[in-house]
Amino acid sequence: MVVAGDDALAQRLAAELRGVYGERVTLVVPPAQGGVRPPVVGRPRGTALLDRVSAAVNRASGNGNGNGNAGGTGADDETPGSERVVEAAELTEVALAHAGVERATALALVYDDDETNIRAALTARRLNPRIRLVLRLYNRRLGQHIEALLDQASALAAGGTPGAGASPAGGNTDAYDASTTVLSDADTAAPALAATAVAGTSKVVQTDGLMLRAVERPPPGPGEVTDPGLCTLALLSATTNDPAGADGSESSGAQGPQLLPDERAVAAATGRGTVVLENVSYSGPELNAGRGVVPWFGSLLSRRLRWSFVGLVACVVGLAVASMLVTGEHPLQATYLTLLDLFAINDPAIGRPIGRQILQLCSGLVGLLLLPVLLAAVLEALGTFRSGTALRKPPRGLSGHVVLLGVGKIGTRVLARLRELRIPVVCVEADPEARGLALARSLRVPVVLGDVTQEGVLEAAKIHRAHALLALTSADTMNLEAVLSARTLKPDLRVVLRLYDDDFATAVYRTLRAAHPGALTRSRSVSHLAAPAFAGAMLGRQILGSIPVERRVLLFAAVDVGGHPQLEGRTVGEAFRAGAWRVLALDTATPEERRADPASGARGPRLVWDLPSTYVLRPEDRVVLAATRRGLAELLGRRPRQRAEA
Repeated sequence: MVVAGDDALAQRLAAELRGVYGERVTLVVPPAQGGVRPPVVGRPRGTALLDRVSAAVNRASGNGNGNGNAGGTGADDETPGSERVVEAAELTEVALAHAGVERATALALVYDDDETNIRAALTARRLNPRIRLVLRLYNRRLGQHIEALLDQASALAAGGTPGAGASPAGGNTDAYDASTTVLSDADTAAPALAATAVAGTSKVVQTDGLMLRAVERPPPGPGEVTDPGLCTLALLSATTNDPAGADGSESSGAQGPQLLPDERAVAAATGRGTVVLENVSYSGPELNAGRGVVPWFGSLLSRRLRWSFVGLVACVVGLAVASMLVTGEHPLQATYLTLLDLFAINDPAIGRPIGRQILQLCSGLVGLLLLPVLLAAVLEALGTFRSGTALRKPPRGLSGHVVLLGVGKIGTRVLARLRELRIPVVCVEADPEARGLALARSLRVPVVLGDVTQEGVLEAAKIHRAHALLALTSADTMNLEAVLSARTLKPDLRVVLRLYDDDFATAVYRTLRAAHPGALTRSRSVSHLAAPAFAGAMLGRQILGSIPVERRVLLFAAVDVGGHPQLEGRTVGEAFRAGAWRVLALDTATPEERRADPASGARGPRLVWDLPSTYVLRPEDRVVLAATRRGLAELLGRRPRQRAEA
C-alpha cells in the first residue's frame, strides 16, 4: 500500500493500514515531514528538480542498506505491518516510481489540493494500470468524472475488461482490482460533526441515500428499562470521568466503551449509557414544492410592516361594515364607497347624514396613514432585493441555534448537513473570501464576519443564547480560544472542537470536562473520522461511514457474503461476534441497481432491517454490518499472519 499526502490524514491512514490491517505501507510525504505530524504549507515547484535528483540517486544506489530512501525504512522490507517513508517535494513520476507504485496493490492520494491528487492519479494509472486508486477530492462533480476517466483508462490498458490485470504468481487476484474510488474527508466527517453539535448524542451516517442514526441513551433509573431500539451498538464508559484516564479511547480498558456487546453484556451493565440504533431510514433533504404567496410576501417585508398592513385592512373592513349599517347600502356598495373615501376620490358628503360624514373623515384619515406604509413597503422591498446577494445578520430574537466557527472545506459540508436537518445556524468567519460564504448566502444563513479572538464577535453571533458551538477552523489555538471564550459567556454551552493533534485533543478534552462537568464537550479529529473509510477503500471494501463512540469509532460496511466463512451458511445470530461485527440489514437490490447512479432514479439499495436471527446468509447475499476497526480487518482484510505464512 502506498499513501501520499501532506497532512494528518496521510499519517492516520498509514497508521490505520499498518496497525489495524497489518499492511506493508509506503508513506510519501513532503520533506521534513517524515517524523512530524503538523501539515506542511505549500512548497515551490522549483524543488521538483531536487526531488527528481534525490529519488534517482536513491534508486541508482539500490537504497543501499535500506536507508537510502530519503529517511525511510528499507524498500525491500516484507515484514507485515512495516512502514517505509519516502520524502518528495512533488509527486512526480520519478517519486511515484521510487515509492513502488509499479508493484503496489493500492495507492491513496490524500493531498489537501485536488489538482495535486488528480495529476498524481493520472501518472500512477499510466505507471500501473492494475493499481487500485483512492483519491481525496473536495469537488464532488469533478470526482465523478475523474473516477470514470481513470476506470476507463484501466479498462483500456487491460484489454477492455476493468480490473483484469494479472496478479503475480501466488498472489490474490482480488488485491489487483484496478478500481478508482473518490472520497472526501469533509463528506465523511460532516455527519458525525453535525450530529454531535445538534444533540451531542446522536450519530448519523449518510451515504448514497442510506441513513443510519444512532442515539445515546442515559443509564436507566431504578425500576426503569431502557428501550433497546433496533439493536444495541455500544455501552458507554462506566463513569463520566473515566478513571482509566484515556477518556473513552481504546486504552480505557474495562471502564471504557464496549462496542457491539452481546445481550448478556447489555443486561449485566449497570450505570452505563448505551448507543442504540433507533431509526434507520432515508431522510434526505426535503425540497420545497414552491413558495406560496404568504411566504413570498413575508420574505419581502418585515414583521412590523406586515402587522401595519393587517391593521389597515382591519380598519377598512370596519369602516365598510359601519358604512353598511349607517347608510343601509349593499355590502359591495358600502365597501366601494369606503375605498373611494380612503383614496380621497369620492365627493364630499355635504348634506348627508352626520354618520356618513364621520365615516368619510375616518376613511380619509386611514388613507393618510396608508401612504407612508406603502412607501415604507416599497423601500423595504427594494432593499430586500438589493441585499439578496448580501450576507444576513443574526436576527434579534434568535436562540437555540448552532454557532459554526469556520466555513472552509469541513465547515461548508457541516453547514450543508445542519441545514438538511433544519437546524438554525449562525456562521462566524474571519475570511470574507471563504468558500462556504457562497453557500451561506444561498441558504440565507446569518453570518458574522470577524476574527473570533476579537471581543464582541461571539456576542454578535448570539452565543449566550446558542445551543452549541462548532469550532472547525484549521487552527487548534483559535478553536480552543473560541471555546474558552464561549464557555466564559455561557458555562453550560455544548462545544465540539476540531483539533489536529491527538495528544493535545486528549489534554484539552479532559481539562474542559473537569472544569465544566455539567456541559458537554467533544473533541473531534477529521482525519480520525475519515481514515477508516479511506483504508477500507484501499482494501476494496465499501465503507458506508463511521460513528464515533466517545473516542472510538464504529464502522458500517456493505459486504458480499460469498467468500467469507464467518458469514456464509450461518444464521444472522450465529454470524454475530461480540466486540467485532454484527449484521444489521440485507440488501435485496440487484448488482445493476447497486451500481446505478442515485440521481438517475434507478437505484436501490433495497434494505431489509428487521432480519430474523434465524435467517441463513447465502453466498449471493449482500449485507450491511456494523464492525469495529479490528473486527472488520479480521472479517475482510488480508490477515498479517496468513501473509507471513504464505
